[in-house]
Amino acid sequence: MPDPTKPSATPDFLNHDRPPVPDIVVPRGVTPFHLRDRPVRGRLVRLGPLADALLTRHDNSPAVTALAGQALALTAGLAAALKFRGSFSLQAKGDGPVAMLLADCTDTGALRGYARADAERVAALPADAAANALLGGGYLAFTCDQGPEMERYQGIVAIEGDSLAAMTGAYFRSSEQLQAHVQLAAGETPSGWRASALILERVAGGGGIAPELTDDAQEEAWRTALALAATLTEAELLDDALSSERLLQRLFHTEGGLEIDRARALSYGCRCSRARLAGVLDGFPPEDLDHMAEDGTITMNCEFCNLGFAFDRSEVQGGAARG
Repeated sequence: MPDPTKPSATPDFLNHDRPPVPDIVVPRGVTPFHLRDRPVRGRLVRLGPLADALLTRHDNSPAVTALAGQALALTAGLAAALKFRGSFSLQAKGDGPVAMLLADCTDTGALRGYARADAERVAALPADAAANALLGGGYLAFTCDQGPEMERYQGIVAIEGDSLAAMTGAYFRSSEQLQAHVQLAAGETPSGWRASALILERVAGGGGIAPELTDDAQEEAWRTALALAATLTEAELLDDALSSERLLQRLFHTEGGLEIDRARALSYGCRCSRARLAGVLDGFPPEDLDHMAEDGTITMNCEFCNLGFAFDRSEVQGGAARG
């Protein structure tokens, strides 16, 4: 089979073949649940081997890789709560050693992401540097993009708090007026890199709550759920041998009424192709293309899958040439 990253007889704009990347699907990547007659709903995200496939495409330090893994798990969990067609993304941009952190998930569960880091600046930090030290000052944006015919929704919050979970909690409180609990974990295990997320949300109003439950009782039920969630360890979140259903039962069995909803699959979701990158190149003027070329070849790297696509300069016209 021809390598789609290299020039071929097929015109670039028609070459949509998938590059040589892992073909991985985690059937139960996101497990939604709720507590019957309680103001609590949530999602448990377990990326399993998908985390290792996504994170090891880049040669980052463990601290940066863990941050990227947390972003992937968080994005998958947030996307699963929405009804949309398109992609949901998390983007953190700051002036720290990690200048860009990006993860996105489609409505079908295709997940991808990367962290762009300055290795020397990262090395100057402690090995256990917090997220705010890695990202520096800047912003965290959540974007739902449903295509050119639909209005794009975006929420932005300043990078504040020492963890990605804390930043997300601040976003929920300030922008969504929603009480939520976010717990993230990512780390290298004997089976490879793993990443996970637990997201709890307090249900507003009367939806899914027993009519006889007073406001005080609802508040107490929410606080109890938070206290139980706080007992969850990173080791449990990253343990492949502990199923999502068993983990949730272990957490909330004292409450009774745990209802596990239909799980959602997650997959390796880089969407790069020669056609897509050729379209990007086609927007550059010829003089810029000449500067990009080395020995007659232009190489474009996909930042998600970290593959280089080679294009013959003579085959790329550029935008100004068509005018």
